[in-house]
Amino acid sequence: MHKFASIIIVPIIFTLLSTTPAIAQSPPSYIIGNGDVLEIVTWKEPDFSREEIIVRLDGYISFPLLSDVVAAGRTPTQLKMDIENRLKDYVSNPNVTVTLRQGASKRFYILGEVANTGEYPLVKNLTVMQAFAVAGGFTEWASKKEIILFRREGEQEKVIRIDYRDILKGRDFSQNVEIRADDTIIVP
Repeated sequence: MHKFASIIIVPIIFTLLSTTPAIAQSPPSYIIGNGDVLEIVTWKEPDFSREEIIVRLDGYISFPLLSDVVAAGRTPTQLKMDIENRLKDYVSNPNVTVTLRQGASKRFYILGEVANTGEYPLVKNLTVMQAFAVAGGFTEWASKKEIILFRREGEQEKVIRIDYRDILKGRDFSQNVEIRADDTIIVP
């Protein structure tokens, strides 16, 4: 009986350990925006490749023979597929790669009692504390306990209250949230 149990149970354990979770979450794809800089390479077709294409304010890019192509609001994969489909009239089996060279469309804002108020490019994993450093720190009149972060989530505007002193003294690191595109921080 012991031998029978090991013949059945051991393979089941190996199967469970070797499989990946059924509900794996993949990170959302980057959405191209106005001002982003793209690199578009068409394999073995240098005439249809560009090292640096800036997404215009109207959301389009200009591409040889294709005129204007909608880029803003799409993922790099969606743009790749559109360019490949449109290039089929000129190139047999086009193989296009779209790469984000510089994400200039993702920005956040800091207003109020900081040294340098304004609009800043969003870099990956930027936290509230780092955002204050980017803005040059607080002025002498800043109220560090009443900071407000406005964030749009879908159709809702979310308000996050931040007490800088609690973060600084290690009392509440949960307030050191990661900045997202279009977040606005107000330091009264």
